[in-house]
Amino acid sequence: MLRSITIGLCMAIVLGAVALGQRKADAPKVEPGAKELASGPKFWKGNLHTHTLWSDGDDYPEMVADWYKAHGYDFLSLTDHNVLSDAERWVDVNPRIEKGLKKYVDRFGSEWVEFREEKEKKQVRLKPLREFRSFLEEPGKFLMIPGEELSSSYANLPVHMNGINLRDVIPAAKGNNVAETIDVNVRGISAQRKKSGWKMLAILNHPNFGWGVRAEDMLMSEELKFFEIFNGHPGVRNYGDPTHASCERIWDIVLTLRLAKHKLPIIYGVATDDAHGYHEFGVGKVNPGRGWVMVRTQHLSAESIVRGLEAGDFYSSSGVKLDDFGRKDNELSLTIRSKAGITYKTQFVATMRDVSLESKPHLDKDGKELEVTRLYSDEVGKVVAEVDGVNPKYKFSGKELYVRAKVTSSKAHPNPYQKGDVECAWTQPVSP
Repeated sequence: MLRSITIGLCMAIVLGAVALGQRKADAPKVEPGAKELASGPKFWKGNLHTHTLWSDGDDYPEMVADWYKAHGYDFLSLTDHNVLSDAERWVDVNPRIEKGLKKYVDRFGSEWVEFREEKEKKQVRLKPLREFRSFLEEPGKFLMIPGEELSSSYANLPVHMNGINLRDVIPAAKGNNVAETIDVNVRGISAQRKKSGWKMLAILNHPNFGWGVRAEDMLMSEELKFFEIFNGHPGVRNYGDPTHASCERIWDIVLTLRLAKHKLPIIYGVATDDAHGYHEFGVGKVNPGRGWVMVRTQHLSAESIVRGLEAGDFYSSSGVKLDDFGRKDNELSLTIRSKAGITYKTQFVATMRDVSLESKPHLDKDGKELEVTRLYSDEVGKVVAEVDGVNPKYKFSGKELYVRAKVTSSKAHPNPYQKGDVECAWTQPVSP
């Protein structure tokens, strides 16, 4: 009996060893590129706002995605107005549709591009994201993230919100004022996130488009965590005017009041394209390649990108690249990737805790109050330090509500939002 048990045990050990060896032999070999998954976080370049023929863009979604991939982007969200590109859609071949048709056929082939005759009109089929993404996506190299621009308004004031990584289309909602319109659309995205379990986020778009959103309208939405501080569309008025605050000035006012008065979280600033035109390039055209985000995360997946954005572990850029940034000990420090012959200046912008929160209205020439962002102290969003070079640092005093950095280079933007623009980068605000 003992001998039989011993023999059985030995055979089991041998068979187990053989099976283990077979499993090792059958296991897929790890390619060199797979090490990227375990190599630690890196920066991924992406655009979170652009348009196609699914709404008011002038090119096919595959062509738009192909442009971004070819120009070094790692991820892209197509955010057409009030639609997810997830349905069956045929459109008449009109001048806007025909503009890029030959390039579309040349790029993807006549077997891919579908035509039909409907009521004696020639139509072309717009492909949904689910159908074409596999032609362009590559693991660890390029990712498509579903998106929608919820385009709403209050009275004649536009209020637009991007929903990123949505599962289903969300109807744009209206409130009883601009602030409530912002809030109901943010909550609509949050509700789908909660119901689906997907990581999603909401971005308030171009506050100065149509002068639609004031700083005061952005104060009370606790769930609003992102808005556009730079948008490449030439009609969105990023820089304000003598009556209207710039988007960066709005950012500093909102940060100050949310942190000091309302005890609400920091709001992050993103840069985007809002591109609509892909055939004619130049100042005044609504082109891609003007603003993007660089998100630091280990994996190129929709969930990882959303997590990185929510953690504030990203910077926005119109051309300047950072190799590193963040709080180290008692300092906010940046490492700028230098280019030969280019100089860099970093402004550290902050509001101190003892700042006055008093404000006064803008008045017109007749003394009538204007419905625009109010006037606040110059100590709100003040430049507290300015540093030349590629390794700027700011030491916290402990008196700051927040500190953020803006890097301005001497390099002219190759296709600027506005004539004379240079390449910049913006880090996210941090509290000491």
